[in-house]
Amino acid sequence: MSVRAFWLLGLERGEAPTVKFSRQYPTVEKRARIFNGKSYTEVPEERIFLSALLYELGMTDKDKNFVEHRDSCCRINKTSIYEITIGDGIIWPVLVMTQNAVLYACLPLVEQTLSPHPPLINLCGISAAFALLTGLMAFLNLSQKNESEMATKLAQLPAMLMHACPLGTPTDTDFGLMQTLSGSHGPQNSVSLVPTQKQPAWKPGTYKGKPQVNVSITEQIQSMQYGKKDVIDVWQEYGTVTCKCDLEGIMPTVTVSLNLPINGSPLQDILVHPCVSAIDSMILTFNSIDDMDDSLFNGPYKFPFTPPLDVFKLCCYTSQAPIPPILGFYQMEEEQQLKIAVNLKLHESVKNGFEYCEAHIPFYNRGPIVHTECKVSHGQLEVAREKSLLVWIIGQKFPKSLEVSLTGTVMFHGIGATNHSVQPNDPFCTGLTAYVKLYFRIPDYTLTGCYVDQHSVQVYSSAKPKIITSKELLSSEYYIWNSEGDAPIASRSLPS
Repeated sequence: MSVRAFWLLGLERGEAPTVKFSRQYPTVEKRARIFNGKSYTEVPEERIFLSALLYELGMTDKDKNFVEHRDSCCRINKTSIYEITIGDGIIWPVLVMTQNAVLYACLPLVEQTLSPHPPLINLCGISAAFALLTGLMAFLNLSQKNESEMATKLAQLPAMLMHACPLGTPTDTDFGLMQTLSGSHGPQNSVSLVPTQKQPAWKPGTYKGKPQVNVSITEQIQSMQYGKKDVIDVWQEYGTVTCKCDLEGIMPTVTVSLNLPINGSPLQDILVHPCVSAIDSMILTFNSIDDMDDSLFNGPYKFPFTPPLDVFKLCCYTSQAPIPPILGFYQMEEEQQLKIAVNLKLHESVKNGFEYCEAHIPFYNRGPIVHTECKVSHGQLEVAREKSLLVWIIGQKFPKSLEVSLTGTVMFHGIGATNHSVQPNDPFCTGLTAYVKLYFRIPDYTLTGCYVDQHSVQVYSSAKPKIITSKELLSSEYYIWNSEGDAPIASRSLPS
């Protein structure tokens, strides 16, 4: 329910018609180009639209004569919707309303082709356009002709439209209520609604309150470990920098710097949020595909930006971690009973402080677990409620040796067991094809060593904000496959 454009046209008697105010929304126009396809016609300039609309309404001096397609009895317009001819194309549906020598026109977005015209009852944009125009008419309604009051209210419209119709989507069209809440009741206070600095369309409001800047780095690590000599283990690390800036003012500016230690892994494949105003082009050239030596640059990575109101992702990146944080080995053999053995080792360079660390060992296509004889060197082992999953709770720290192990046997009811239909099945994990999946979170740590120094965050605002920074490492799709069975393999090592 968006609008492509709207116009306010002055029709004072004895004066040439003029465009008093207009607004077009490029983002909605791009959507119209996609939805309308070949029937799309670009919104024309103000002068061209004014002339075409007045011709269609029969309000120009040169067109007082009869025009068949417009004035014949074959065309009886029962609505306020018009089709405006622009060159070789047409724009439709144009909603037109009149009040106090002001012509209000709006072109809503039609999310389908315009040829043939779809029924008006099916177009949600008509309601949005009608609400917007009626709101404008109520706000600009004057009991008597007063040019200065009209000029004052027209000067207030740009700021009010930021709230009423952000990015072309009407949300609150009670302009009079907005004027009351803003404390502007007359020309003497109208300056408060006119910003001294132009407010961007993507930021429909401003923040009022205690200033604060929160920057959080979240790195996630994926891993596929096979425990086979002829198969290469693979892992991938990617990070996200999330910001929430509660700052007063229309366009406050913030600069966040990402720092790396001397031996840290360089950041690659960096993608930045559109609000970032400038960035060193060299930073964007580092990627994980091309054979480039990016080890010579380890920061700082500076990102100056004007923040939006809500939480947003300042940037995303990848990095080539030299080794996964936890190395694992999983062996499952099926004899008279199912024997399993799991070994996990925390790399010595990784912080040994977890919020949680668990190893989940699922069993598919085997029925419910009825008995286990397992021994763990650290933590505790539980059987999940669905009786098809072992949960090894390692805890918040690995032992001093940084190694933990689990060995034992598992017995099942079997395929023919009662209520086996509720047990999980997997067409791929059959026989010895099985895995262990790790879940962990390490607070106040990143695998790359990337961090944000509170003192390096620069804020250009009216008040000094509180700076809060945090970082964390999370597991994501962290699999250790059974070395005795088949597994999905990304690559194999070449024979020597």
